[in-house]
Amino acid sequence: MLAAVLRRRAFQSSLSFQFARCYASKSFPPHTVVTMPALSPTMTAGNIGAWQKKPGDAISPGDVLVEIETDKAQMDFEFQEEGVLAKILKDSGTKDVAVGNPIAVLIEEGEDASAFESFTLEDAGGEKEASAPLKEGASESSESADTSSKTATPPKSHPEPVPEEDTSSGGKIQSALDRIPNASAKAVRLAIESGVKIAGIKGTGTSGQITEADVKKAASGASSTSGTTGGPVSSYTDIPTSSMRKTIANRLTESMNQNPHYFVAATVSVTKLLKLRQALNASADGKYKLSVNDFLIKACAVALKKVPQVNSSWRDGFIRQFNNVDISVAVATPSGLMTPIVKNVEGLGLSSISAQVKDLGARARDSKLKPEEYQGGTFTISNMGMNPAIDRFTAVINPPQAGILAVGTTKKVAIPIESEEGTSIEWDDQIIVTGSFDHKVVDGAVGGEWIKEFKKVVENPLELLL
Repeated sequence: MLAAVLRRRAFQSSLSFQFARCYASKSFPPHTVVTMPALSPTMTAGNIGAWQKKPGDAISPGDVLVEIETDKAQMDFEFQEEGVLAKILKDSGTKDVAVGNPIAVLIEEGEDASAFESFTLEDAGGEKEASAPLKEGASESSESADTSSKTATPPKSHPEPVPEEDTSSGGKIQSALDRIPNASAKAVRLAIESGVKIAGIKGTGTSGQITEADVKKAASGASSTSGTTGGPVSSYTDIPTSSMRKTIANRLTESMNQNPHYFVAATVSVTKLLKLRQALNASADGKYKLSVNDFLIKACAVALKKVPQVNSSWRDGFIRQFNNVDISVAVATPSGLMTPIVKNVEGLGLSSISAQVKDLGARARDSKLKPEEYQGGTFTISNMGMNPAIDRFTAVINPPQAGILAVGTTKKVAIPIESEEGTSIEWDDQIIVTGSFDHKVVDGAVGGEWIKEFKKVVENPLELLL
């Protein structure tokens, strides 16, 4: 009997997928129906990527059977035992296949794969609809629930009947005389010939009667309006949304709706930081190349240890404050925004942070991240400093975290310096940072204190080396 195990790249996953062993259904030989696995806690459906095996191909331990696009990334579906692929039930490119729905049929070596040419989804048990996505953190929140309390069954509610809307004009029955327009016979004839609705014309004749001149005026106005709006139709292209794009849309919409955001901004001098970076890179002998973002990630960790209330997340009935600092780093990829995590930043040096950021960023752009490398985190940094047009911006909190830091580009600013000889000008390299905080977790004064500690350590970067 075949057993399929999903290996998430470099480690053995504990997530199992569903499969069923079937015998002699419609005279089919013994076989195994492989179903769509749940590759992340929030996954309810996935897209079928490229099949790496075709019907009749043998499968050896570790072979990739198919690529599956989850709600977070594209992953390889690997098997650890031998078998033969008999039938593909979902072709490459099939979208929104619900978890648990059949995708392929496997047989043992020596069985005849051609016997499954007529095998259908109905033979595999049919399909089901995708269930509603689960919210991340739901399982952790449920751990704190009071299981000893009794809950009463809620009474059945009967919806009140909704009155139907009256689609008539004001709900008033019009008499036959009211429905006859107050217009001359020539005006009515001209309106019919011109295709003008006479009911919408305001009459200028005796007692408000619609005259022939009124119809001509309305007809000329309609023709001029159609001439201005009758131009070429706008051209557009509808782009299908990927599973990742849907997840980004759902999670960020949820964040804006459920997390009361507030924003704290500060101007931070990075002149000393840039000089320290230049000196460290010059003495690295090619072993590492530090970026400004590496320093800022470390500075976030230092500030989070000094103001631990920000290193927290809102849970159902309590606030969870983390002892370790795991920084999610926003990375733009071809398929959407990813936030790989640099873990335990408080205990890492700048060179280790730099190496991890480069590795995680490269694999994020290639959709090669493992789930545990982008799920979780205690705080996020989003740096758009590489774009010289961005002075500042505000970022949306990455739930269930309570804060995110948005970093703008570096600008040279003239600073007046007073001395005994008079006033002189020095140039200072500055950035504007904006912290977004969840007011459920972080009060305004606490958010301001965090920004203060961040600014302090960035402007005195030697503290990062302690």
